[in-house]
Amino acid sequence: MAFAANSILCRLALDVYGIDPASFSLLRLASGAVVLLFLVVLLNKAKPAQLLAGEWRASIFLAVYILGFSFAYITLDAGVGALILFSLVQLTMMAVALYEGERPAAIEWVGWVFALIGVLVLVAPGVSAPSPVGLLLMSLAGVAWAGYTLCGRKSTQPLMSTSGNFIYATIIALIPCLILMNLSSLSWQGVMLAVASGAIASGVGYAIWYAVLPHISTMRAALIQLSVPVLAAVGGILFIGEAVAVRFMISCALVLGGITLAISYKNTSKDLS
Repeated sequence: MAFAANSILCRLALDVYGIDPASFSLLRLASGAVVLLFLVVLLNKAKPAQLLAGEWRASIFLAVYILGFSFAYITLDAGVGALILFSLVQLTMMAVALYEGERPAAIEWVGWVFALIGVLVLVAPGVSAPSPVGLLLMSLAGVAWAGYTLCGRKSTQPLMSTSGNFIYATIIALIPCLILMNLSSLSWQGVMLAVASGAIASGVGYAIWYAVLPHISTMRAALIQLSVPVLAAVGGILFIGEAVAVRFMISCALVLGGITLAISYKNTSKDLS
């Protein structure tokens, strides 16, 4: 839900209230860093050295993902953007899972295929030929998000790790954002949406994601994320007034059914064993 909220907040900020992607990205990262740092100090009473417990590799992935995601949506429709992003996330994470020796059962592959078909049903009718720049940026964002997710699998302090990652990513993104931002495009609505995206949907949401990742397989982490386009479509219906289409209902059934099929198989196997 947090990941889907980021898509909705980004679309509202850029498309409705006209904020530029550089300003949105920097506000998103900085607000996430501030809120997470506050939570670390409040909940963990961390020592000064622990406040920067992030990893530079994960921070680079995070900065590339957020910048690529925001700038890509200038030239891409929501449908094609979602298709490119989650295709690259899936391909990258599945390749790593297979390389590292994960061997999903046949029924898990069936569930993954059903869920992937559901995403295609959701976005394909709205897909148009993407611009080369938008395609490249969203592809980079997809690979970077997969990289950020994979970095979180060994996280033992998810809140501190996410806080440090956001602080480092803000530093990484600072100069390019300051060069590219357009202050004349700022509106209080766009600023508030960027802050909400960074502080809640990104900061808190990504900390929860890092807390979950060590307890699930790479295959499952990839699979669960296929629910995001469907949840984003639900958000579009509820908050942007987009129409409910038959293909949306079909997509929901395929995606959620496929995820349930794959995850239920694993749970059943553990119970039987």
